[in-house]
Amino acid sequence: MIIVLKSSATDEDLKHLTEGLKERGYGVHISKGVEKTIVGAIGAPDSDKELIAQQIETYHFVEKVVPILKPYKMVNIDFRPERSIVKIKDGVEIGGTQIHVMAGPCCIENEEMLLDIAIAVKKAGATILRGGAFKPSTSPYSFQGLEYDGLQMLARVGKETGMAVITEAMAVNDVEVIAAYADIIQIGTRSMQNYPLLKEVGQAKKPVMLKRGMWATIEEWMQAAEYIASHGNLEIILCERGIRTFETYTRNTFDINAIPAAKELSHLPIIGDSAHGTGKWTLVRPVAKAAVAAGADGIMVEVHPHPSHAYKDGFQSLRSDDA
Repeated sequence: MIIVLKSSATDEDLKHLTEGLKERGYGVHISKGVEKTIVGAIGAPDSDKELIAQQIETYHFVEKVVPILKPYKMVNIDFRPERSIVKIKDGVEIGGTQIHVMAGPCCIENEEMLLDIAIAVKKAGATILRGGAFKPSTSPYSFQGLEYDGLQMLARVGKETGMAVITEAMAVNDVEVIAAYADIIQIGTRSMQNYPLLKEVGQAKKPVMLKRGMWATIEEWMQAAEYIASHGNLEIILCERGIRTFETYTRNTFDINAIPAAKELSHLPIIGDSAHGTGKWTLVRPVAKAAVAAGADGIMVEVHPHPSHAYKDGFQSLRSDDA
């Protein structure tokens, strides 16, 4: 449930409330806005909620108590009516007034090429360098990435160009080392319901970008974000990357509906990945524009100097000299 405090509530009032909730066994999460302080009480049994809400409403400093009926609580917009801004590094904040572009190769092939791409996309206006060090592939015979060597290359190129970097974590054991090198940890579509991995990044002190599963409903996506938030990390960025439908012309069906829908349901910022959403480089630009028009806080695109020679996903990559 959500407890909205009056503007006159003091720090002592807040302390009294939170201590009382913790004594009853609830998890407590505080969101301080410009005008209101909101306290989320997580873990209340349904049978207790009505009685507890009535008791808490008697406190002189409580404005109202709002039950949250959705299965996701902390990422729910009722928990934080003011939109979240995820701070990546100096000058890079996702969810503010600036539209950010995440750009780079699907997978890191070598450091020289990665640096050339980084310079090109930064010149074109990108603020975040993407690059896969660990690559999930449907086929076990496809390129799996340079792994730790690629991760180190990404960090060096990011430092040299002054760009923030994002890369994907696939396994629980890799989260700690990826967090040491990357500014944003990406959870890919295949890992959206890898709950041990979600719990692990929830404990990491790094922003996390959660891609929607290609099979997932919006509510399932929100519940995956809740896994991360419930383990201590609210620095979450959602990413719509297309879902599987009966359409075969495109790799996936980019769900434009999901962007404004996510903003109705959650306070988290959202990125649109039109590369994976379409699988065709000719469609990347128009769909990226549509994502921004629908309310996305940024876009993610794949860029390669020679897409026809890319180790992976060249068919959906923009050329770095035309980024």
